[in-house]
Amino acid sequence: MHRFLSNFCLLTLVCTVLFNCANRGTPSGGEKDVTPPEIVRSVPENNSINFKGKEIRIYFDEYIKLNDIQKQLIVSPPMDPAPEITPLGSASKYITIKIHDTLQENTTYAFNFGTSIVDNNEGNPYPYYRYVFSTGNHIDSLSINGFVKNALERTPDDFVSVMLYEVNDTFTDSIIYKQKPKYITNTLDSTTTFKLENLKAGKYLMIALKEKNEDYIFQQKTDKIAFKKEFITLPSDSVYEMNLFKEVTDFKPVRPSLVSGNKIAFGYEGEGEDMNIEILSQTTSDFKSVITKEVEKDTLNFWYKPNFEADSVMVNVSKADFTETFKVNLRDLKKDTLIVKPIEGRSLKLQEDFQLQGTTPFASMDESKITILDKDSTNVSFTSRLDTFNNTYNLSFDKTEENIYRITLLPGALTDFFEDRNDTLNFNVRTKAEIDYGEIRVNLQNAVYPVIVQLVDKKGELEVEQYVEDASKPIDFLSLNPGKYFIRVIFDTNKNGKYDSGNFLNKIQPERVSHDSKEIDVRAYSEQIITFTLQ
Repeated sequence: MHRFLSNFCLLTLVCTVLFNCANRGTPSGGEKDVTPPEIVRSVPENNSINFKGKEIRIYFDEYIKLNDIQKQLIVSPPMDPAPEITPLGSASKYITIKIHDTLQENTTYAFNFGTSIVDNNEGNPYPYYRYVFSTGNHIDSLSINGFVKNALERTPDDFVSVMLYEVNDTFTDSIIYKQKPKYITNTLDSTTTFKLENLKAGKYLMIALKEKNEDYIFQQKTDKIAFKKEFITLPSDSVYEMNLFKEVTDFKPVRPSLVSGNKIAFGYEGEGEDMNIEILSQTTSDFKSVITKEVEKDTLNFWYKPNFEADSVMVNVSKADFTETFKVNLRDLKKDTLIVKPIEGRSLKLQEDFQLQGTTPFASMDESKITILDKDSTNVSFTSRLDTFNNTYNLSFDKTEENIYRITLLPGALTDFFEDRNDTLNFNVRTKAEIDYGEIRVNLQNAVYPVIVQLVDKKGELEVEQYVEDASKPIDFLSLNPGKYFIRVIFDTNKNGKYDSGNFLNKIQPERVSHDSKEIDVRAYSEQIITFTLQ
């Protein structure tokens, strides 16, 4: 019995020791570290004056990393070449800034790190740290602020650069295409507001850019721009609104080339609808030509007959005050053949026309060789319309819901520019029941007519639009596919029936656009009345 008690006590002691050891080996957890890193010191100190150095070090109380420094860091005024910032891809207890540019005299420089500085363990940010120094004997302290919005889109862009160019004896409007700005800031990724700090008094041009290359130089082809028409003078307590838009690219033709038999392609940048093409070489008395727009390409196709007898032809391209002459080399190529396809799918709304598109230019239609029958084999009358530029034929006919229409084109119904004709073509289209669609009536308040009323999706893609010249008629959108929409209204100031963007050099702002922030949920067999008060 005594031996049993001794063994029991020994076993109890061993288990207690093992239990305590197990407890000591198990992590106890604890609260997560949410404290951002702190700056211990800077060399030279922040807000130093009479700066002459080439290197800056900023020391922290723990290891830090730099996240997305290429986007987050804003150096104002910009340096060229850009400063070298470390660490990159590793952790360190200090940030090193190596300056390779020749600094301007009597100028205040600022390094805004955004949210790029985080601690190494938990990623806690040291937000919006600014390191400032001056090459002169004082720190410039003026500031301005504002916000950036999109002219056409409902959703604003992120990482928009807002810039100031000093207006002095050497200033010209072309400076934004050639030089970096005097001051710069950025809206970053979480806000549309901006603040430019450490500015000196003076007169400035203010612009904003959403860039592709992020070089602070305006590239018309790729960048969006906003600008204040009047120069701003500092100091100022105004809040500035910047309206970002994409300029229409200046017209420029691409060297034309023969792409198939009797077809010369004229590519272009900008808008090409009013581009004139003139053959300068000698042609025969029976020479004919037609111009069509290439589908989804910035290209006009110049079709001609008969063949040129020469090995090349001279052509002139002109638009407005632009003109240029090109030489097009000719060779023996196979002509395109006539292929006819419908533009719409198998479903057609009651208000839509049936559209046919050809691979070669349509010349004529023989309606006697076309029949449209509904599901009861009843003949349906129609009218046709040729859009020469887009090379489409529209067939208009009365439709009823939940019907099927068989459209037959007998051989020779369509004749193209080269007098080729179609073989037998059969197309089937159907209409849905009206209960499958939704309807919206839009009432506008504070409208200045004419306006273009649009329904767009979440991404801003256009679904349907109406041109409204006055308030006398209701604005009804019928046969809407179920989905979610937003209302966008364009004030058509120049009354040309389309949205017109702005132009910096011509000091033209984009046409005014109002967005309704409320999402419209369109359901099948539903009717809604929406009142939109325009701002």
